Amino acid sequence: MKTSYSEITPYIAQLAQQSCDKNGIQPNMYAENKVFRGLRDVNGHGVVTGLTEVSDITARIINPDGSSTPCHGRLCYRGYNVRDLVKGFQSDNRFGFEEAVYLLLFSELPDEGELMRFRRELSHCRSLPPSFVRDMILKAPGKDMMNILSRCVLALYAYDDNPDDISVANVLRQCLQLISVFPMLAVYSYQSYQHYHQDKSLFIHLPRPEYSTAENLLHLLREDSQFTPLEAKILDLALVLHAEHGGGNNSTFTTHVVTSSGTDTYSAVAAALGSLKGPRHGGANIKVVRMFDDMKETIDTSDDGQIKDYLARLLDKNAFDRNGLIYGMGHAVYSLSDPRSDILKECAKTLAVEKGCEEEFALYEKVAKMAPEMIAEKRKMYKGVSANVDFYSGLIYRMLDLPCELFTPLFAVARIAGWSAHRIEEIQNAGKIIRPAYINVKQDREYVSLQDRLILE
Repeated sequence: MKTSYSEITPYIAQLAQQSCDKNGIQPNMYAENKVFRGLRDVNGHGVVTGLTEVSDITARIINPDGSSTPCHGRLCYRGYNVRDLVKGFQSDNRFGFEEAVYLLLFSELPDEGELMRFRRELSHCRSLPPSFVRDMILKAPGKDMMNILSRCVLALYAYDDNPDDISVANVLRQCLQLISVFPMLAVYSYQSYQHYHQDKSLFIHLPRPEYSTAENLLHLLREDSQFTPLEAKILDLALVLHAEHGGGNNSTFTTHVVTSSGTDTYSAVAAALGSLKGPRHGGANIKVVRMFDDMKETIDTSDDGQIKDYLARLLDKNAFDRNGLIYGMGHAVYSLSDPRSDILKECAKTLAVEKGCEEEFALYEKVAKMAPEMIAEKRKMYKGVSANVDFYSGLIYRMLDLPCELFTPLFAVARIAGWSAHRIEEIQNAGKIIRPAYINVKQDREYVSLQDRLILE
């Protein structure tokens, strides 16, 4: 009998419904048991679960009386304001991602010689084992780039002669190699998908040692390998801003949890990738782009009244995916502003001029202005709402002609730097497995013998 791995049989559907019917956990139980759902308290503040030196997010000012006041968002890497980092490498007209990686891993900004040596090391590591692309990517193409990326990371374990050594030196070696090859894994996975599932021509470029990470991404992705300096600089900036974001985001917390068990680097990174794949975490910018596509297809976007009506229908679950969300608006921590969004907005404006997308950018600006007011009207808010990093990053990727399938993998290409820094920090400082507590709310029951149980019909 032929088995269908994707079929939900009537019996499975019946069991699923039975499971839902017997779920006795009600929303009010969390408050009654003083459980902070999602590790966030009633005011939306994250529950403290650890210490870190890697990065810091500031969105509120603590007043002398203990109360807090929302402020414009501030993001620091190892104590350096990310705005200053960006201003520094942009004023020198150079790429910044490799410098940000160095800072996150080693806690200090490199001097010119250290940065050159570090770039050479990353370039040296930017190669895959013989036949890896053929055996692990081309022979088993998939439709989801994040899953292929995870599979490739786990497969690299088998090519490592010392995979389970969790000394800092060995983990650093593994992390540098993963940081270096992530662009190749992501792009090659996409090329495989395009060829085997979309019937497109297959081409595989080798990375160029003289190129930065951003330049190599564009070189690997485009058939003619051509890109403008502005395109590479803006992609580099996006990588810098996605490289790290505090220890409390879902994938970084996953890295800490899995690392604390003493497992290998490949398993920890694969777990983080699984977290990032989720649409509540790494897939939000895809939702932003598709929401705007739906908006342009269904209304006249030159009419402010129609835009406002569309946003209202979004919030009322009567438009787009009917989830009641204006994607790209709001953040779990930031209220008045997300510094990453502020920086990307200016870059999007510049890129829109080069690409002839001024009207598109103007539409995004309108929505960014209207949406917070409408959300405040329709939702009970404990803090302000502003555009987050996903709001403009999706627009930038679209203007760079990057396929939607690579939006989340590009996030991973950047965030592997932060995951690596946090993994090393956990190894250095923790020494205990992370094991949170759950409160059982199921009553004790007497065991019933098989012959006395009701038969499921």
